[in-house]
Amino acid sequence: MNRLRKILIIEDEQDIARIIKDYINKNGYEATIANNGRDALHDIELLNPAFIILDIMLPDIDGIELCRQIREKNNVPILILSARGSDTDKVLGLGFGADDYMTKPFSLTELLARIKSNLRRVESMSMISSQPKPSEHEDILHMGKITIDKKGYKVTKEDKEISLSAKELELLFFLSKHRNQVFTKSQLLDAVWGYTAYGDESTITVYIRRIREKLELDASNPEYIKTVWGIGYKFSYDE
Repeated sequence: MNRLRKILIIEDEQDIARIIKDYINKNGYEATIANNGRDALHDIELLNPAFIILDIMLPDIDGIELCRQIREKNNVPILILSARGSDTDKVLGLGFGADDYMTKPFSLTELLARIKSNLRRVESMSMISSQPKPSEHEDILHMGKITIDKKGYKVTKEDKEISLSAKELELLFFLSKHRNQVFTKSQLLDAVWGYTAYGDESTITVYIRRIREKLELDASNPEYIKTVWGIGYKFSYDE
């Protein structure tokens, strides 16, 4: 089985886990269920899944803490499921390295769309890394004090490395590559996540906030990532 078809479902509610597994398998994937965090960590080592669906409420390890532990060793895309839809949960989850977030109850069709979108990104990155390097400047942007290396997944400001999650870096790279151009939240979802029909535009709000907190001197008065009220966001930088 192609690794890009392997999905780990970390969910202690067995009925929900089984429904997700059956639906995913019917669409050509190979899903495995872990009912707690300890089993999940073992399965990740054993199976090396290409995608993880992670419920926040687990019996042994809090889902957010488990997400942090996974991210310390593995860059596998993680989608968090939660019955709590507050913005605080989103910030916590995405801040510890999750790539996406859905609240219960959710649409299986939407879940599948997000899985496909994230796996397309992983597959695309694998293909690029296996090919001879194109002109390197296309994937490294220098803007004054900031350098963004997309392939190396590294951002520095004044020669100090800034820790960003994969999705935070991809969003920052996209905005900075099209500097001074305004994008709607829907356009950013489509460009970075690969979906619009099922996307939650509040995801963009959370990610922009996280990037600003790490990149800007004053997140409430940003120098680089500007809000264009009523439209969206732009990366502002002039030579």
